[in-house]
Amino acid sequence: MKVLVVGQGGREHALVWKLKQSRLVTKVYCAPGNAGTGLDVENIDISAVDAERLVKFAKNEGIALTVIGPEAPLVAGVADAFMKAGLRVFGPTKAAAQLEGSKKFAKEVMRAAQVPTAEFRSFTDPDSAIQFVQEREEIGLVVKADGLAAGKGVTVCSTKAQAIEAIRDAMVKRVFGTAGDTVVIEERMSGPELSVLALVDGRTIVPLESAQDHKAAYDDDQGPNTGGMGAYSPAPIANQELMDEVIDKILIPTVHELRRQGIEYRGVLYAGLMLTSQGPRVLEFNTRLGDPETQPVLMRLKSDLFEVLCAAADGKLRDFQNLDWDPRPSVCVVMASEGYPGNYPKGKPIRGLDRASQLADTKVFHAGTAKHGPNIVTDGGRVLGVTALGDDISDAKRRAYEAVKCIRWEGAWCRKDISDKARAAQLEE
Repeated sequence: MKVLVVGQGGREHALVWKLKQSRLVTKVYCAPGNAGTGLDVENIDISAVDAERLVKFAKNEGIALTVIGPEAPLVAGVADAFMKAGLRVFGPTKAAAQLEGSKKFAKEVMRAAQVPTAEFRSFTDPDSAIQFVQEREEIGLVVKADGLAAGKGVTVCSTKAQAIEAIRDAMVKRVFGTAGDTVVIEERMSGPELSVLALVDGRTIVPLESAQDHKAAYDDDQGPNTGGMGAYSPAPIANQELMDEVIDKILIPTVHELRRQGIEYRGVLYAGLMLTSQGPRVLEFNTRLGDPETQPVLMRLKSDLFEVLCAAADGKLRDFQNLDWDPRPSVCVVMASEGYPGNYPKGKPIRGLDRASQLADTKVFHAGTAKHGPNIVTDGGRVLGVTALGDDISDAKRRAYEAVKCIRWEGAWCRKDISDKARAAQLEE
C-alpha cells in the first residue's frame, strides 16, 4: 500500500522513516519533504497547505493513508478535504485543530471540561490587556499570541514590564502577524515540563511513550524559547501513576468536552504539561506529534506504525491498546543554524552526514535541509535532529553526541545538555 506524509520537518522525516518499515507499505511519498526525506522516500513538490493538489495526488496514486504532520495544514482544514473526498487520513479536523490553532479556544475547552490549567484572561484590545497587567500584583505571567506562531508566540514574564512589552509586541508591533489579534494572559506556573502524546480515534485513547522536550535555546534552560532544541524518551518523571492521572483528568475530559461540542477528535492529542506542586497542569495542547519529541519516540516504537495509524483513522484503536516499545531510551539532539531562533542564514553546505549515518542505533533526521546540486545544505533554523538509542540514558546521549561531532557546517551549534534532566531525575530516585 502507498502512504503520503504531509510536511517537511524532522517530525515528517521520522514518520516516513518509520512508515517505510511496515511490511504492508510498498511506497511512501512526502509532500513537500526535505533533503533527508528525499534520501529515504520520494518527495512530491506540493505545499503542505495545498489541499486541492494533495487530494488530487492521493486519488491519482491510490494512496491508502495520508498522515498530516504539521499544525498549519490541520488548522487550515486539509484533513477535512481528504475526508470529504472519501480518503483515509490521519489528523484532526479543522474544528478539532482549534485546540492548537487558538489558545483561547483551548483554554475555554479546558475550563468547561474542568481540566487543570493556569487561570487566564483573553484580550482583543492591547490597552485592556495592559491595564489588566498593571492592576495585578507583581507576579510572573505568561503572554501568549492566540494563533499559530511557529512555537515563538509564548513569552514567559517575570515582571509587569516584561508582560506589557510582550503584549505590545504581539498586538501593536504585530511581531506574530494575525496570531496576535488576540492574546491570552495566564499566571506563570513552575515545575518540570513533560510531553504526553496519545493517539485518539474519537473514543479510544492510546498513550505513546513519554518524552521531554528542551524549549530554551541554551544549556541549563537559558535563553529564548525555540521550537525545541532536543528531546529524550522515556521521561523518568512520567511514572504509571502520573500517566494514569493525565489520561483520566486531562485527555479523557478534553476529548469528551469536544464531543459534547459536536467535534470528534481523531489524530494525535499532545498535552504539554507542567508538573506543579498541585499536580500536572496543562501548558498547551498540540493537535499533532511534537517536533523533536517524535524522533526519539518513534526510534523506540516496535509496533507497525502504518497499522496503528490506519486503526486510528478508522476508529479501531481498541485493537491496539498495547503498543510494543524498545525498552532502551533514546535521545535527540537538534543541530541549529547560527542566529536561531532569530534570523539565520541558509544554504550552508553540510558535511559528515554519511559518516554519522554509519553509526549503530543512530539516525539523523533532517528538519531544515535542501538539496543544491550534489550538496545537502541548511534551509531552516533547526536543521537536523540527531537521534540515538542507548543501553541507558547516558549511553543514548553519548551516542547522539558522537554523531553530532561527525557533522559540520558554518555556524552549526547545539545544546550540550540534552537528557541531563533524565539523568538527574534517576539519581534522585
